[in-house]
Amino acid sequence: MESLISIECFVRSAEAGSFAAAARRLGLTPAAVSKNVARLENNLGVRLFQRSTRSLKLTESGERFLDEASGSLASLQSAIANLASADGQPSGVLKVSMGLVFGRDYILPLLPDFLERYPAIRPDWHFDNRQVDLISEGFDAAIGGGFELPPGVVARKLSPAHLVLLASRDYLDTHPPIRYPSDLPSHDGIRIRSPQTGRVRPWPLVNRQHAQAPIALKERMTLSDPEAACSAALMGLGITLVSMQHALPYLDDGRLVRVLPEWYVNAGNTSIYFTAQKLLPAKTRAFVDYVADHFRNSGLEQRFSAI
Repeated sequence: MESLISIECFVRSAEAGSFAAAARRLGLTPAAVSKNVARLENNLGVRLFQRSTRSLKLTESGERFLDEASGSLASLQSAIANLASADGQPSGVLKVSMGLVFGRDYILPLLPDFLERYPAIRPDWHFDNRQVDLISEGFDAAIGGGFELPPGVVARKLSPAHLVLLASRDYLDTHPPIRYPSDLPSHDGIRIRSPQTGRVRPWPLVNRQHAQAPIALKERMTLSDPEAACSAALMGLGITLVSMQHALPYLDDGRLVRVLPEWYVNAGNTSIYFTAQKLLPAKTRAFVDYVADHFRNSGLEQRFSAI
């Protein structure tokens, strides 16, 4: 009977494409991972990888074994984690990725009640404005939006991902009036560069009648952070486009106002992502359910809508 660690070393090496990357995820040395895979190959009597100094490639037998072993490994690990839960309660390290401002403003405040309810869970939360690879980087879950689901990952919707145009009252009072999207070309734009692509996305505006219009602002400046863009808008430097999640604090206290309030950008949904497993670890299930319930019951799902 093969040991669980040998099979996990093989699966993680296949997913990551190297023993070194698998070792970082597993908390082992590359030599230990390589040794465990070699032991597995010896016991099975087949070569699972073709090795070279630059690459690690699955053999035909390795591909077949990976297809059959990876799902079973996830189920076994989930079953073990759930059995090992403290007093039948979810437990263990909960590794989650989320955006910096979103995580700080909307997820971190949930921590006291969540830990009171699940004291055996230890959060390991990463505040990164990027899309992480749940499987290869070893995350239990991630919160974000605006990207396609990779294989083996599912999503649970938290709220719409709408973006709105914002400006200061001083800017609007000292510049030509904006009644229609066609008025935007005469105004300064504070654009935001995508952290994924490094480019400014050419979002179209939409309204309730499903009409579309371009955001044809003059590109006065380009920034990489929505909070910086809102600060620039507060200084009266132009009009910016940010998500409702970033806009709400400024709209609530009146520091910024919506430009063309009947128009917005529909960027899909903000969701919580996790791996598609029949036996999801209890700690992950607890977190997913808790966050989703909070968004629904607190009204954040509605507040993040620009409609």
